[in-house]
Amino acid sequence: MRSAAIEVAPSRAERRNFQRVRVKIYGRFMLEDRTEHPCQVVDMSPGNVAFRADRVGEPGEKVIAYLDHIGRIEGVVTRRLDDGFAMTVIASDRKKDKLAAQLTWLANKHELDLPEDRRHERVAPRNPMSVLKLADGRQYQCRIIDLSLSGAAIEIEVKPALGVQVTLGTMRGQVVRHFEDGVAIEFAVVQRPETLDAEFNGTRS
Repeated sequence: MRSAAIEVAPSRAERRNFQRVRVKIYGRFMLEDRTEHPCQVVDMSPGNVAFRADRVGEPGEKVIAYLDHIGRIEGVVTRRLDDGFAMTVIASDRKKDKLAAQLTWLANKHELDLPEDRRHERVAPRNPMSVLKLADGRQYQCRIIDLSLSGAAIEIEVKPALGVQVTLGTMRGQVVRHFEDGVAIEFAVVQRPETLDAEFNGTRS
């Protein structure tokens, strides 16, 4: 049976109001007081998104979120939910068209239950700022959107080619995917939880 999740691409007249799709995307959001908190997208359209989160913004409060596969989005809290909140997405029509395409891909990927990104749980590190190093010695400041034992999604201004060998902090890996605001990296070896905690959560002695 064909799922409604596939019917994502909007017509021009419906661009801001078409149906949300259920997706499982991890990320992090910042409230107006500059505090950052982990979250999970429950459902999303290019115009609206519902988050599961421990911390909830006030209705009308501006929010900036960094989501795996999606990148950075901005919006305003519209209502509180039992376990999170909903917000509108503030974006240009061009950005919303890109979001529609990304959500179509994600909805189809989840429909088919593809194994990509399901090997290990993704979390947002307490210290998201890091450095991405290329093999030729170039280094770029980056922001870790989320992290797992096998890889990371990072927001970065440059986009090294797919397959390029890189080092994130001290973790070697390669670029395996591009998205609008950054890249996804697969580590050369599956990391131990305590290694990642020491590297990205500031627990090194």
